[in-house]
Amino acid sequence: MKVSLSKAFRFEAAHWLPTFPEGHKCRRLHGHSFQVEVHVSGSVDPARGYLLDYGDIKRACDPLREQLDHRCLNDLPGLENPTSENIAAWLWQRLRPSLPLLCRIVVHETCTSRCEFCGE
Repeated sequence: MKVSLSKAFRFEAAHWLPTFPEGHKCRRLHGHSFQVEVHVSGSVDPARGYLLDYGDIKRACDPLREQLDHRCLNDLPGLENPTSENIAAWLWQRLRPSLPLLCRIVVHETCTSRCEFCGE
């Protein structure tokens, strides 16, 4: 049986988007309550009855959440232009080694705006 699992985490952070036009509101420093969904996919081990322990996903995500929470994202190496797209790719690159079943990252920047990234 093939399944997909997801685990979500939140972080609060500020950023500004340097490639947006002068005068655009996103070019100014502002903050968001980000929510990230980490999705894994694969076949259930029939002997265990599950794909992956949700705790394994949480343990992989916790150090990254710590790096992002209550920070200015532009100050983090690799996030100098912290668009939702770049945040999703940044997370993917750091999670993929410890979560080989990773299939999708979803970054919710607001209640109504999100980016879905499925790897390269």
